[in-house]
Parts: sequence; structure tokens; C-alpha cells
Amino acid sequence: MRARRMQPARYGLFILAAVWILVVLPLSALAAPYAAYVIDARSGEVLHSRNAETRLHPASLTKMMTLYIAFEAIKRGEISLDSQVKISSHAASEPPSKLGLKSGQTIALRYLIRAAAVKSANDAATAIGEAIEGSEAKFARRMNRTAKALGMTKTTFKNAHGLTEAGHMSTARDMTMMGRHLLYDFPEYYNLFSRITADAGVRKVSHTNRRFLSSYKGADGIKTGYTRAAGFNLVASAERGNERVIVTVFGGTSTSARNAKVAELMDLGFRRAPSKAPLQKPAKPVYADVEDVVVASGTTAGAAGKTIRLIGAVTTSKRPVLRPVSEAPVVVTVAQVTPETSPVLNSDITAALQEAVAAAPSAPEEEVVKVASLGGVSIRPSLRPKSLLAAITPTKTQKAPAAPEVITRVSTSGGRHWGVNVGRYPSRYAAEKVLLKTALTEMSTLDGTLRKVVRRPQGFDANFLGMTRETADMACRRLAARNVSCFMIGPG
Repeated sequence: MRARRMQPARYGLFILAAVWILVVLPLSALAAPYAAYVIDARSGEVLHSRNAETRLHPASLTKMMTLYIAFEAIKRGEISLDSQVKISSHAASEPPSKLGLKSGQTIALRYLIRAAAVKSANDAATAIGEAIEGSEAKFARRMNRTAKALGMTKTTFKNAHGLTEAGHMSTARDMTMMGRHLLYDFPEYYNLFSRITADAGVRKVSHTNRRFLSSYKGADGIKTGYTRAAGFNLVASAERGNERVIVTVFGGTSTSARNAKVAELMDLGFRRAPSKAPLQKPAKPVYADVEDVVVASGTTAGAAGKTIRLIGAVTTSKRPVLRPVSEAPVVVTVAQVTPETSPVLNSDITAALQEAVAAAPSAPEEEVVKVASLGGVSIRPSLRPKSLLAAITPTKTQKAPAAPEVITRVSTSGGRHWGVNVGRYPSRYAAEKVLLKTALTEMSTLDGTLRKVVRRPQGFDANFLGMTRETADMACRRLAARNVSCFMIGPG
């Protein structure tokens, strides 16, 4: 009888053991892998690393790349902060965290950026991608091009928000690099990542990382992330005095546990970082060697971007030998352009030349006087830079020409089918002015090129055409060194 009375208790123990084996053990086995990476933000020196090269789910850390491309597109003139974005049904249907956008509504890009940076809103991130590239798939391809250019060698993106998807992976090292580029490449936007609250247009939103920002001295960003597959992730940056440390943690078990671990690693980083270190900003991305070169992207929601694929493109083209011809006068077609229709005024030319001379006061004489027939004013090669300004500025005793002349010559490109784009602008006048200023500041590689403004539905592209691939590549690199946004345009 006693044995029979104890039997139900034994059954209860067996049931508890079975539950523990079948439920608790699998849940612990499914815990997200842990990884950590700590660097001195000033120099990029690695101060701590654990599983930093392991490809893991980044979750909403992905939005750092989404925002980086948004800032880049604004700088290039592809889109503006005030651009009105129409929300698609796809963006509106994204699961939380979200801003609560409705299909068909319009909202300014600046509010989408705030919602993605502060609240980590998935619908806002998708809307940003669609506004810039026309679709989330195209935006993901641009994310991958940018990741490659930034040196994020083990990262592949499939979406703009970071929700779990096959193949959407990154590493603690790569995400730390991403955070460092946000800090130094776009310092004018970095304050977004430390705002405890922000106006997102339709409502006020609170920062997902407000606990850590409020509790750790010097913390000023950057981005949190969470999914079941990823665990609790965080890329954090903090500054104390002259020192700045960036910490990345993947696979935290909870918000509080993750924050505690990041604080511990931050303390370690500040202990190991030298009190004085030279600031070595990361190199900005160069897209010339990337497989696809973005030529133009829409500035309104739903506008598809244009991509030129460079695989298999002709890399060199020899100039054909000219046939012998008898000496004959060269026929020049002269077109009269009235001041009312001239896209660039003499005052603009003067201002551009003044900027060029101020930017390179010690430039050799022959470099400064290469540009001729600017706005119809012929410049004598014998003039020096300072006298160059006087030559195009009418004085009281000089009579300004009644109308500028535009000289058109027969094309002799000889296979020069490449070019460079220096941005998209809201008006033809603005694009012409930028082309003129750029031509004056970078004469050594842009001399002899054709300045052309191409009208697009989203604005006016400022292009230099008639270049070899080598010259176009060199021009872009030199312009990038002057902090001028530029990318190559291939044949066709």
C-alpha cells in the first residue's frame, strides 16, 4: 500500500524531468551566440575582441547602414530632408517596432530618419529604402555595395530594417566599423543617436537605448537591435575627455544584461585606450571598383534608380589616327545666347574663379588659365590668376560684350565614352554653377571635357563627359580628396 501511495509522486518527478529535458534544454541551446568588439574610435585600434568575425544576425543594427545611405543620398542631392515620401503598402505592413504609418500617406524624409534612428521603426526604414532606390530589393543591393566599399567584408544585407531573413548577416567587427563611419563621415547627423525623444511627424518617439544613454557617463549613441535569432544587440559609443570608445555586443540575454556587459566593456576600453592618440578618421568609401555604379536615384518615393553595370565594359580605346588633310580654315559655329537665357551669368563665373583662386593660390599659371570661353569670355593664356579675374570683370572704361558667345566644335572624342557625375540639383542654373566651379578647381583632369546638365524627373544631373575611364577615375579620386561627391558614368 505504501509503494502504491508513492507512485503518483514518482510520476510527477518523471514529468518534471521530461519537461526540463524537452523545453528548458532546447531553449538554452537556442540562445543567440555572444560576440563583442571594442575599439579606440580615434585610431581604430582594437582593444578587445571575442567572436568578432563570426557571422550573426544583426537585427536593427542594420538601420545604421540604412541611415548612412540616406545621409549619403542627401549629400549627393539624390533626395532632401524635406522630400515627401509616399508610404507603400509594403512599408506600412512591416511588423513592430514601427511608427504606425498608413499605406498611401505622405511624410517628410526627415521624420522617417528620426523614427528609424530613435525608435528603430521598421516601417520607416523600409520607406527610406523605397524612397531612395524605388524598392527594398534595390536598396538592399545598394546596402551591399556600400558595405563592400566600407570594408565590411563579412556582411550581407537582405532588407532595410534588420528583421531575421536568410542570408542577412553581419559581424561584431563590421558593425563597429559601421558605427565609426557614421560618427566621422556624417558628424552633422550624429546627434540623432543621442536624442532621448524626437518628433517623428505623426507622433513623438522615445529612444530604444535611453536607459544606457542616461546611465553611462559620456554615452551618446548609437543603435540597439533585438530579434529572437539575434538576441539583444548594441553598438554604443561614449566620449570622456579626449578619449572615445566604441563597443559592440551581439547576443545579450536581456536589455539589462546587455547594457551591463556594454558598460563593463566600455570601462575596459577607457582603461586600455591611451589618453592621447592622433585622430585617424576612417577612409570614406570609394565606389569606382564596385561592380555596380549608381548613376542616379529617385528623389521621390517610388522612383526607380538607374544602374550601369561595368562588367565587360571597354577599359581602353585608342584614338584613331587622323587622315592627312589639306590646310583649310577651321569652320566654327557661333551661337548667340542672350543674357536672359544664359544659364550662368558673368557674376557667377567671377565668383567661381575667385573661389578657385582662393582654394589654390599657388597653382601654376598654366593650370589656372586652361579654361577658355567661359560664359562667352575668351581668356588670354598669358594672364596670371589675379589678372584673370580682372580680365573677365568689366570696368568703367571697358564695354562688356552685348551677348556671350558659345563655341560649338565637332566632337573628336576618340572613344572617350566615360564621364563623372558631381551631383543632382533642383535647377539647371544650380547644376551649371556647380559644373563651372568644379571645372575651375580641378582643371588638370577636367580640361577639355564637356559640361552637360541632364534633366531628370527628380532634378538636374551635373555631368562631365568625354573622358577615358582612367581620366574619369582619376578625376573622381581627386574630387573626393577635395570633399566633392563624385561617381563615374560608364559608356552607354
